[in-house]
This record gives sequence, structure tokens and C-alpha cells, in this order.
Amino acid sequence: MQITRRVRLQLLVQHGVFIALLATLAALAAYLARDYRIQWDVTQNARNSLTRTTLDVLKQLKGPVAITSYATPQDAQRGNIRKALGEFIARYQRAKPDIKLTFIDPREQPKLAAAAGIRVNGEMVIEYERRTEHLADFTEQALTNALMRLARGAERLVMGLEGHGERKLDGIANHDLGEFGRQLAVKGFRTASLNLSLAQEVPANAALIAIASPQVDLLPAEVQKIRRYLEQGGNLLWLIDAEPLRGLQPIAEMLGLVLTPGIVVDPEAVRFNFPAALAIGTGYARHAITANFRLNTVFPFARQIATTEASGWRVTPIVEVAPRGWLETGKLDGRITFDKGRDQPGPVIVAAALERTLDDKAQRVVVVGTGHFLANTYLGNAGNLDLGVNIVNWLAGDDNLITIQPRPAADSGLALDRAALYLIAFSFLIALPLLFVATGAAIWWRRRRI
Repeated sequence: MQITRRVRLQLLVQHGVFIALLATLAALAAYLARDYRIQWDVTQNARNSLTRTTLDVLKQLKGPVAITSYATPQDAQRGNIRKALGEFIARYQRAKPDIKLTFIDPREQPKLAAAAGIRVNGEMVIEYERRTEHLADFTEQALTNALMRLARGAERLVMGLEGHGERKLDGIANHDLGEFGRQLAVKGFRTASLNLSLAQEVPANAALIAIASPQVDLLPAEVQKIRRYLEQGGNLLWLIDAEPLRGLQPIAEMLGLVLTPGIVVDPEAVRFNFPAALAIGTGYARHAITANFRLNTVFPFARQIATTEASGWRVTPIVEVAPRGWLETGKLDGRITFDKGRDQPGPVIVAAALERTLDDKAQRVVVVGTGHFLANTYLGNAGNLDLGVNIVNWLAGDDNLITIQPRPAADSGLALDRAALYLIAFSFLIALPLLFVATGAAIWWRRRRI
């Protein structure tokens, strides 16, 4: 083909158009990349992505969030804290752009750090609607819990009845609820004890009271105080073990509870090497407490919770267990079998939510047929903690904060021995380059002979 002036001009025009289109495409791609970002998290457990729980909490924060980190540019033990914090907060900023992160060097501005009460290098002060939280733990669980406390607003007071051998919200014994009380404090609740033999009435600022398996009878005057509290619209969490009610029969009658004898036996638990009296909860009702709840729960030594139709409360059975089990009325020793004449076949309801409107105010009660459910021994099993926190959130009126609680992302480590490291080094530093050289030489030799 003869290259004429006309052909050269055509080629020049074609090349010019191609360069112009390429530049336009690159500029358009840069513009789109600035406003639209697409990311893929390819880690095994999605540790670089926010959990659904965190995203739900961020939706509750309607205004801007200011995060101030008092961090030096370099730390002798932790390296570049600012870079690590910036990458950590960036995940939150992608979901909520009005989160602002500011760094202050505590060495250059010690007065500001002292005024803010900073104790650890890198400590964050999180501010939302004139409320603040301090945080020195840079994990998603810790930061999301802090944001949840800020979203809650006013502090909620949970009072645990005591003085009769109840499970304590600050107790450390296996049967106590101390770990659950600690988790409530992390979520922004304040817990306190309530001794009705000393208190004139249930305090008016209590968001709810918790009654957890008293071991001796309450005095009639104490029962009357609880009754007046409920008559005035108070909220109640009642954990009832398969034991006598210890003087609380008037409260059960007021709520319309029907408490039949017997303990739930679940054959499914035996398959997983659990005791037969440990019922596994997998069926949940349509209710705010259990909305989108997909975790299994365990209910040791649970009793059935039923209500009368004419109780005046709207009743929702929220947890149903032992679809192939039964309500055992005999002893739990030896080989446990179903007795058609005495035992009641499953499924069995072990938790119910009651609500009514009193003086234009919603009143809420949750009754669970076992106090072991939230005890220190069993709280860490399956989703017991998540369901317990959801119950307290609902009772306190914080429906928008009912969600699966965030958990630390467990990451797997890759451990290689010396032989594996040598093999990888030989493959990538010697064998692979030699393969490329040999391939290039073969192609060169072949082309030369053509």
C-alpha cells in the first residue's frame, strides 16, 4: 500500500479522534469514580464491611456525628494510629457521610486533651446531639455500642427486685444475671437494685423492673407496691422458674397468666449432647422483639407460659420450643419418656409479650418461663444475649434499637512453616521469573526461524 499525503491525513485524523475519545473516557471515568464508589470485600468473614446491625444503628442517627481522636502521628507500640483510625472510621463514613473525623495531637495541645479527659493515646470523643462518649477500643462492636448509647438519648433505668434471694443484675454467681446487667450498661442502660421492704414505691423514673425467681415469699405490702406500679402503667420483665410464685400469685392473676406444672423436654437438645431439659428456641412470632431474629436460643428447665383470653392484655407468644418434645410432669432422672396420660406434647410456649394502652401510654410486660435463660451460666449460649437485650429495648420503648447485637469479627490466621515459606520464595522469586525468560526465549527463537 502506497502511503500518500491523503492516507497520512486520514491516519492522523483517526489517531487524533482516538486520542480525544480516550481522553474523554478517562475524564468521565475519573468523574464517576469521584462520585460513585463500588467495593467488594473478599475477606473470609467480611471483616472490612460493616455488619447489618451497625448499618441499622447508623440509620437511627439523624444528625451529624463528630469524632475527635487525640492521637499522636506515631506511637512507639501501635505505629501510625491516625492511619489505622482513618481507615477504620472510613467504613462508617461511607455509610453515613456526615461523620466527621478530626485529629488532635495531645502532645502539642495538652490542655485540650486534659479538658477532654483523655487517658489513652488515640482515644476518641464521639459527639452526637450534644451528648458525648469516650472510646479507646477501636473495634466495630465497641464503636457501634457507643453510637447505640448516643442514639438512645436519655438514660434508661432497669431495676432488679431483690431481698428475696432473686437473681441479681450485678451478681457474679452462676445463677445471677451479672453479665447481662453489664451488657445492658454497655448498651446505655443503668441498672439498680430495688428492695420494696425499704422503698416506699417503685421509683417513677424506672423504665422497667425485673423480677427474677425469688426464693422466699414476698410480703403482701411488697406485692401491693408491684401491683400499684403495674396499675399505673409500669413495665415488667418477669423470669419465672418452675418453682412456686413466692407470693406473686396476685401479679400472675393481674396479667392473666396460666402457669401449668412441668418442665419442657426437647429431644433435639439430646442430639447435640445437651441435657433433655434444655429446650432450643428456633420458632419466633411476628413481633418487634423478634423481627429479623434468626439466632437459636436455649431455655434450660423452662416452664410453659400461657394466658387467659379475657386478661385485657394483647398477648404475643414470642418463643416456641420443642416441636417434637413435650411438657414433662414427672421426674427428670433416669430415662425420660413421654407419658400420654400426663405429659403435654409440644410445641411449648416459653416466653410471651403482653401489652396494653393505659392513659394513652403503652404498657409492656414480658414473661419468660425460666430464669436460667439470662443467667451467667447460659447467657453466652447461642442468641440468648441478643434476645435478652431486644426484650429490654422493647420494654423500655426503644423499638428502633431492637437489633442483633454486633459481635467481634473472628478472623482466621494463616500459619506457614519454614519449608512452606522457602517453597513460596523459590516459586515466585526464582522459578516464575525463569519460566518467563524461557518462554520469551522460545518465542524469540521461533520467530527468528520463520
